[in-house]
Amino acid sequence: MQMEPDWCRSRHIHMPFLGTEALAAGTVNRYQLRTRYDAVYRNVYVPCGQKLTPVGKAVAAWMWSGRRATVAGVSAAALHGSLWIDARLPAELNQASRTKPPGILIHSDALVDDEICRVRGINATTPARTAFDLGRRKGQTLAVIRVDALLQATQLKLPEVRALAERHPRVRGLRQLEQVLDLADYGGESPQETRLRLLFTDNGMRPTHTQIEVFDGRYQVGRIDMGWPEWKVGVQYDGIQHWEDPRRRTRDIDQNVEYRELGWRLVHVGADLMRTRHDIIIARTRAELRAAGAPY
Repeated sequence: MQMEPDWCRSRHIHMPFLGTEALAAGTVNRYQLRTRYDAVYRNVYVPCGQKLTPVGKAVAAWMWSGRRATVAGVSAAALHGSLWIDARLPAELNQASRTKPPGILIHSDALVDDEICRVRGINATTPARTAFDLGRRKGQTLAVIRVDALLQATQLKLPEVRALAERHPRVRGLRQLEQVLDLADYGGESPQETRLRLLFTDNGMRPTHTQIEVFDGRYQVGRIDMGWPEWKVGVQYDGIQHWEDPRRRTRDIDQNVEYRELGWRLVHVGADLMRTRHDIIIARTRAELRAAGAPY
């Protein structure tokens, strides 16, 4: 979808728009612009009270730049479809000018042409370059979560990111990036699943597979978040929906019976265990692995 000034021709503007363009097109007058819309950045407006999503914030920041900057960082990840991005984070752009407007983080990194692509008509760093940038930032766990999210949202392959590391051998954060790429996984479907996988990895028990499809003959019984299929031991992270939705809970119970009938041993982990009881998670999982004959 092309992000063009013809938004301003609509009677009801819902997307971020440039005030000067809307005034010139006659879509709004100055009184309406002042009373019905909020300025999120200089000359960039949204309807009063509208909260910007990470995607909306990325679009608004790009418009603030005069449609010249390249959307980068978490904003590029949002445009590429990554989930779990904190809407409170500032928008991120890459441009030569180091002007620092409130609410926008400006980078001035040198970008090669093939590190930029068009998303929704907007210049943004490619998934590979976005992962390259986010994977080098402080906070290794968060970096892995963000790379996992990009792997889920796009067709990104980790060797593409490694190739960029070879292309830019003197940038900061390459040591962490190498670790992040080793820890990243194509099957990390949520931040908590990534954290759980990293917990096992830190304890010498990295799951050998993620999103394990389990079949009973010709039909699929379900999918296990992570585990060790060779030992038929799996771990499920149960988000709040597994407890608050009675139908989901009933389905989970029935599914667990089917897993057991097929020889699987399952460990269920909820939010409380993840917050404060890591030792219990490791102990329970190691016990199931050892009972299955695994050398853990």
